[in-house]
Amino acid sequence: MKIAEIRTHLLCHKLDVPFHSSFSTFTERWACLVEITCDDGTTGWGECLGPARPNAAIVQAMAPLLIGRDPLQIEPIWTHLYNQFRDQGQRGLTVTAQSGIDIALWDIAGHHFGMPVHVLAGGAYRSSVPAYATGGFMQEGRDRVAALADELAAYAAAGFTAAKIKIGYGHDLDVAAVRAARQVLGPDRALMIDANHGYDAVDAIRLGRAVADQDIDWFEEPVVPEQLDAYVQVRRGQPIPVAGGETWHTRTAHAQALNARAVDILQPDVAGCGGITEMRKIAAMAETAGVRVVPHVWGTGVHVAASLQMLTILPPSPQRHAPSDPWLEFDQTDNPFRMAILKTPIACQNGRVAIPDAPGLGVDIDRDALTEWRAPDPQ
Repeated sequence: MKIAEIRTHLLCHKLDVPFHSSFSTFTERWACLVEITCDDGTTGWGECLGPARPNAAIVQAMAPLLIGRDPLQIEPIWTHLYNQFRDQGQRGLTVTAQSGIDIALWDIAGHHFGMPVHVLAGGAYRSSVPAYATGGFMQEGRDRVAALADELAAYAAAGFTAAKIKIGYGHDLDVAAVRAARQVLGPDRALMIDANHGYDAVDAIRLGRAVADQDIDWFEEPVVPEQLDAYVQVRRGQPIPVAGGETWHTRTAHAQALNARAVDILQPDVAGCGGITEMRKIAAMAETAGVRVVPHVWGTGVHVAASLQMLTILPPSPQRHAPSDPWLEFDQTDNPFRMAILKTPIACQNGRVAIPDAPGLGVDIDRDALTEWRAPDPQ
């Protein structure tokens, strides 16, 4: 079995109502899927986190290094790709592109051996995981607090037992939003806050202290990812556990964060950190350091499926009679192709999501949906 073809699929949907994170505006939803086909017809799928067109361009730049290789040589392929691009690509788009390739190779391996990725990776600790709803962005043209309250009420009605909201829009507005979120969710649902690095350390500490009485599970990306010292400062300066990692790439960047004790919760993204191959190593480092892992997820059903394969192999930490399961981040913002590309969508039922147990990632792609949501050609 040899790799015969590498294709990328760009998907796009124009939003009816744009929304804002602390520093960017979403007017469209994009995705870059990677499809690798072997000479015997075996196919694997992956996904790249981040800007879709640049990811696709880098995947295609890497493709000649893959053609003719044995797809089961996943580690050697990872090392070869990384080394060929490392002089200008230890982090960023080269790693997110390589992540999509790596996920697709693991999917191929699972189909080849007739077993899910989590079996190939050592076995499952759990058959389902709790899911939290990600949303709570600032919607364009709507009152911030009222829109947030309506959104969170819908998540609660849908059975989610936790939700994460976005902050970073200004201290007073953020405090009002957090307090409104807690009121809507009530005392029995978990609440997380994510600044998308919209603060400096001074403002993050001030915000954390102001909402510490709202029972927040974690304070995500309080400052820009490059500033590990600022992360440490925020951890020391306010009581909410600090989380981060979606924009740290490869084991090297995560090791630097772990060594600095920059976070209480590490959030590698399988479609961004280097794929399944690299995420396994990151998770092992975090376990050794005694740092909790809650993966970041933001993409289609392919991304979600790959993340679920990782979530089930995370060992209970600490080991005890009633260990806590790691959370699945389940994006609930407007994205009609998120699950439409899967023949059987991944769903949350009673606050939990089952781990796919079919071969590979455990999902089948609906090619008609890929056509329906295909991105327009660049002008």
